[in-house]
Amino acid sequence: MKWARAVHHVESLSQICADMATRPSSIFPLRVTQLWAVGDILGSIRELETVTVALCVDLPVDDVAWCSQPPGAQHWSNATRLATSPVLPWWRSAHAPVWNHRIDRPALVWDDVDGVRENTLVALREGHGDSVRIAAPTLADSRSRMQDELAVSLRSLRAHTRTYEERRWGPGKLEPLADALFRASDGYLDVRDAVASESLPGA
Repeated sequence: MKWARAVHHVESLSQICADMATRPSSIFPLRVTQLWAVGDILGSIRELETVTVALCVDLPVDDVAWCSQPPGAQHWSNATRLATSPVLPWWRSAHAPVWNHRIDRPALVWDDVDGVRENTLVALREGHGDSVRIAAPTLADSRSRMQDELAVSLRSLRAHTRTYEERRWGPGKLEPLADALFRASDGYLDVRDAVASESLPGA
């Protein structure tokens, strides 16, 4: 994907987020409150395969464990066509820091208070995303943050394991439960490995 096209996807998503924030919560109960640019789109101009973003939602931290899809995420993604775009979303709770071992110094593109950050979009277009990224955390902050992330991921893994076991032999499709359990497992292992290796932002 050409660089201009990649930035276009970020800009379009920021406009979609702004539009979705005006829609009735009775139809779209999942409320996205922030859009952050993550990873390669913050670097120099080049071709990209995927655009990575973080979407913060107004849900408790335990409802948005790492690698999980919070309730309503699929409905939101389908309505916005995010599900069919070359954009990889990391879902995050708005009630905890957005960054972790994978989301390293992201740049805020949109929020539901001040709207689109035009300076961020300009920086992305010019390949100067580094100038609008948040400051790097200290090593102590990174370790503390990742311990919190690990605790959330472990609680999520245990909860999804219980749900799967309770409904394993019951009526209904098992696939959604299995998918949720897989995502919880994948997220927990990813965070555990990061903590074990100290592969943290700012380290």
